[in-house]
Amino acid sequence: MIQIGTPHSSTALKLLLLGSGELGKEVAIEAQRLGVHVIAVDRYPNAPAMLVSQESRVIDMLNPAELEACIKDLKPDFIVPEIEAIHTATLLRLEGEGFRIIPSANAVNLTMNREGIRNFASKELGLPTSQYRFADNLEEFTSGVKEIGLPCVVKPIMSSSGKGQSLIRTESEIETAWNYGQTGGRAGKGRMIIEEFISFDFEITLLTIRHKAGTSFLSPIGHKQVNGDYVESWMPQKMTDESVKKAKQIAETITSGLGGYGIFGVELFVKGDEVYFSEVSPRPHDTGLVTLVSQNYSEFSLHVRALLGLPIPEIIEYGPSASSAILFTAEEEAPIFYGLEEALSELNVDLRLFGKPEIKGRRRMGVALARAESIETARLKANQTRDKIRLKI
Repeated sequence: MIQIGTPHSSTALKLLLLGSGELGKEVAIEAQRLGVHVIAVDRYPNAPAMLVSQESRVIDMLNPAELEACIKDLKPDFIVPEIEAIHTATLLRLEGEGFRIIPSANAVNLTMNREGIRNFASKELGLPTSQYRFADNLEEFTSGVKEIGLPCVVKPIMSSSGKGQSLIRTESEIETAWNYGQTGGRAGKGRMIIEEFISFDFEITLLTIRHKAGTSFLSPIGHKQVNGDYVESWMPQKMTDESVKKAKQIAETITSGLGGYGIFGVELFVKGDEVYFSEVSPRPHDTGLVTLVSQNYSEFSLHVRALLGLPIPEIIEYGPSASSAILFTAEEEAPIFYGLEEALSELNVDLRLFGKPEIKGRRRMGVALARAESIETARLKANQTRDKIRLKI
């Protein structure tokens, strides 16, 4: 039986967020609604989830001593990683000491490293993936590119949001792609993955929930990326019955292999009836921001319910829905936004401004949301709403 006490008291049920960005903010809000005491941790102050939590801490989550000291001092009931840049070896050890990592320390550890999760999916689970090679230096990288063939996609084995990622089309681009990849890794320079380029029809995220009653799936989410980073998503993405069946089989296999309760963002390539595993995140996914408008339980609500062991009743989808990232390129402290009156004047649109404390370069500062009678119209409405939000310079 789940018991939830009173925040700021000895009876509090404590949830520690490791990473406090926009996805963590929505998780914090859902946990707060159930009376959970939320502690938001990130590498910088006033991160989005810190704005809606009972407590916050600023630490270097890649520093094992800082991470362990923080966790042991706070003694949370649940530790919920929201980002990948965490010293996962510490989480593995602390899980062995009795701390509860969501969905599991093994899942967090495997998925933060493309080498670990790709070998697990392909070699241990036998899932269909693109061909791939790994390289530690330019010579191995050049050889690997030639073995895989052109075009191919290359990435640091530890990176996110498209950092360090390139599509190599000609041999003349190999050295440039290697050098760029060395700038994008979370742990600095190092190992790269070289992947066969699959001429897929589209990519999807299949949000998969592991909970006490089994495994549930949301409708496929289509998405558009620019330089490896999400800029739009929509649901439901139209697919054949056979490809939906294969997508669910792959998602259930990889999430069962990783274990634990919570939501997983399973990324897949779809070509006709064929489906290929790409990546998986053991946490809410940025493309899943569309669920804030598309259904009765968002991915964030489902994540909190699953990790707490609460029931997940019928998930009711409201129809074609879309999200569009509100991105700005600037150098601004304490940014100011305007245009909200115009943006929110239309029926079935909404938005979230994340409350990030600054913009340095290009940064996602919010998301526009819309529902309509078709995916095309929903995307148009979301993009129009996005464009009405402006930054005061």
